[in-house]
Amino acid sequence: MQRRLGDIAQFRNHPHEAQAQVLRTLLHTARDTEWGRQYGFGDGLTAADFAQRVPISTYEELYPALERVLQGEADVLWPGRVQWFAKSSGTTNARSKYIPVTRESLHEGHYRAGRDMTALATYHYPEHKVLGGKTLSLGGTHAPNPFRPAEPDSRVGDVSAVIMQNLPAWAEYIRTPPLELALLDEWEEKIERIARHVLTQDVTVLAGVPTWMIVLLRRVVELAGAANITEVWPNLSLFLHGAVAFGPYRELFRQLIPRERMHYLEIYNASEGYLALQDEPNSEDLLLLLDHGIYYEFLPLDQLGQQHPQACTLAEVEIGPRYALIISTNAGLWRYNIGDTVRFTSLAPYRIRITGRTKHFLNAFGEEVVIENADAAIAAACQATGATVRDFTAAPIYFSNTDTSRGGHQWLVEFNVQPTNPERFVAVLDDTLRHLNSDYDAKRHRDLALVRPVVTVAPPGTFEQWLAGKGKLGGQHKVPRLSNSRELLEEILRLLPKEIV
Repeated sequence: MQRRLGDIAQFRNHPHEAQAQVLRTLLHTARDTEWGRQYGFGDGLTAADFAQRVPISTYEELYPALERVLQGEADVLWPGRVQWFAKSSGTTNARSKYIPVTRESLHEGHYRAGRDMTALATYHYPEHKVLGGKTLSLGGTHAPNPFRPAEPDSRVGDVSAVIMQNLPAWAEYIRTPPLELALLDEWEEKIERIARHVLTQDVTVLAGVPTWMIVLLRRVVELAGAANITEVWPNLSLFLHGAVAFGPYRELFRQLIPRERMHYLEIYNASEGYLALQDEPNSEDLLLLLDHGIYYEFLPLDQLGQQHPQACTLAEVEIGPRYALIISTNAGLWRYNIGDTVRFTSLAPYRIRITGRTKHFLNAFGEEVVIENADAAIAAACQATGATVRDFTAAPIYFSNTDTSRGGHQWLVEFNVQPTNPERFVAVLDDTLRHLNSDYDAKRHRDLALVRPVVTVAPPGTFEQWLAGKGKLGGQHKVPRLSNSRELLEEILRLLPKEIV
């Protein structure tokens, strides 16, 4: 694994050459596929030629081709037949997405990046011997491909489950629990059985989504009769987390793991690929992975929805602006709009922060609040009031016809620890948003266009109840943080007691 440190240094120092090589390899490999023939992948395309010939596609636009891949057609987007698919609810609509997962995307992407993260962790924290014990990882589940009922070897599931089921021997050796527990599809049973199994394990690393890891750690502590998790796993020193922003959960993990030598590193591992990781312990910026079978382009947000959108190459990006992330991958996704937005914090090397979703932000009144703003504001409000948040979502409040000039935001928040001063929680939430977002601040000036936000407290278990009702409990599924519509919020509010609503 330490050999990967040299490879990381190589693409850090020569990023454009690394990306040029990735594009050449992708086009050469797929030249005889249907898409390769249609767009002339075998013509020795330059990056500019590729951008001109191949359209940028959303999932919905790419779906006609993806559906044929799901049904078992070979050589459509990528050579051969694809057997595995990552199933995701996505955050752009309620329909499930089926993202192809090829052998190349697993081994050159997910597993190579996993070795990178492990190599960096052992480099930064050699005294902790993170590989001396077990890595506790929570996964989802997988099931037969509904598009091929006669082929039991074709499967769909959470990307975590697809990765676990196909892990190389070195990775399976260091992880816990065993697959028969890790891939259970009933989450209450899964948490209980995993908690009992790992009680006697020497767990040194945690890996997974913070939301579900909290549930598991609490059950382990309860079963052990311990004060906190360090009494159960004295050698625990690292949590590799992803899928949701960690800021709102940081204090809660400090309470569960009250240890100065406990470290946290973020990964950006989506259904579409392993895209970035935190390579510096003292910075939350994520290093873009440039030699892992993914070619990147970046679409300025003012180009979204244009008939012929003009994306930037890596060499053309700037620090500061938000970009929609466009990827071409060794799973056959070509100029695919993943739906995430990022901004660059460094160009040497290329580091990013995830700022939100292309279709997930609050902009009902021109305020342009993105997920990055929301996470930071919730974290600040928690810090100011001693609260910890389990989950939250926010949507617009549209005033009645008698007062159409002003709007507002309603935040539905489920707390693990209630704020000591609820009014201060709202005030800090509001003030932080005003500090971070000039558009929001302008709308809030003297309540000109936006009034002070309304925070509604949800009883414990509300968001899990909503997810369970949607058949999305566990795995990679999560509640959308922000929406320009009240549809989702109203669905969840209907679960609350009438006196709260």
